[in-house]
Amino acid sequence: MPIVYGLFFCFGITEFSSCMCHLSERRQAEANRIREKYPDRIPVIVEKAERSDIPDIDKKKYLVPADLTVGQFVYVVRKRIKLSAEKAIFIFVKNTLPPTAALMSAIYEENKDEDGFLYMTYSGENTFGLF
Repeated sequence: MPIVYGLFFCFGITEFSSCMCHLSERRQAEANRIREKYPDRIPVIVEKAERSDIPDIDKKKYLVPADLTVGQFVYVVRKRIKLSAEKAIFIFVKNTLPPTAALMSAIYEENKDEDGFLYMTYSGENTFGLF
């Protein structure tokens, strides 16, 4: 039975790892294209943490201004998921809470994936317990 991942269909372990490699290469090319066209923007992929009861986000890919702070980006995510002011939201980068005053460009340079994207996870609870 084929495994569907993005636009790739994989039929076994070997083919799956090959598909993942192609997907990574495709993402890397996309990130490079974005950074060349928009050098003052950071390519970010935002995903909801597993088992979180917080709403799903409608858009996962963002081009974020490099001078935006993490706190300002949290506000963007909060608005996209229509989270009320009394509910908490936590944003994680590599299972760690980044400082809200940190610039997205600094977080990107320290934590970007090999494919060129910065991956952030959000949750309604401090799932990872790391500060």
